[in-house]
Amino acid sequence: MLYVVLLAMVAGFLALRLYSVLGKRTGHEQQPLPRPAEERIAPLSVPRTVDAAPEVREAASRNIDLRAEAGLRSIVAGEPGFDVARFLEGAQAAYRMTLEAYWKGDEEALSFLAQDEVRDAFVSAIEERRAAGHVLDNRLVSIERAVIADASLNGREARITVNFDADIAAVTRDADGAVVAGSVTDAVETHDVWTFARTLKSSDPNWKLADTDEA
Repeated sequence: MLYVVLLAMVAGFLALRLYSVLGKRTGHEQQPLPRPAEERIAPLSVPRTVDAAPEVREAASRNIDLRAEAGLRSIVAGEPGFDVARFLEGAQAAYRMTLEAYWKGDEEALSFLAQDEVRDAFVSAIEERRAAGHVLDNRLVSIERAVIADASLNGREARITVNFDADIAAVTRDADGAVVAGSVTDAVETHDVWTFARTLKSSDPNWKLADTDEA
């Protein structure tokens, strides 16, 4: 039974390299995170039991926007093994891993974590950074909140949007190690909107990053 565990395999494949870093986007380079040109999908959020008892729904609602409930029900109906709570945990892990990979310029990891269009946008930004002789020295202080803001199912194609609120300390250094932007000690509040996508009932259990935006 496939769990809609966001990037369950990601945790196994990349955890040793990326587990210690939480993330944000490029915002710490003094510019927005690279993303495809298309319009962004609205956010979405949290735990598993959308049709649970009132007290459970009340707790779950802290991490799930009302707009997302209908879409989540459709996804659960399309793949009964889908677990919303696990998905949200996986989404936070993917957020950390993806940003860590981007900060380090790890194109191979990004290929595993993101769909082609998003990966290409990341790679393009990485190449520009390298050409400028810049290196990112970013550190995620904390993920304060992750909320499923929206969800949809079109045929077998599921999309779930998550709003992330995080604190990140970030620095951009030049080729000599001198700081050209940011601060190592001061954390900046960041608000990101990431959409993950997956084909339900496919042999690949992984959700991949399909879109990024800022809240």
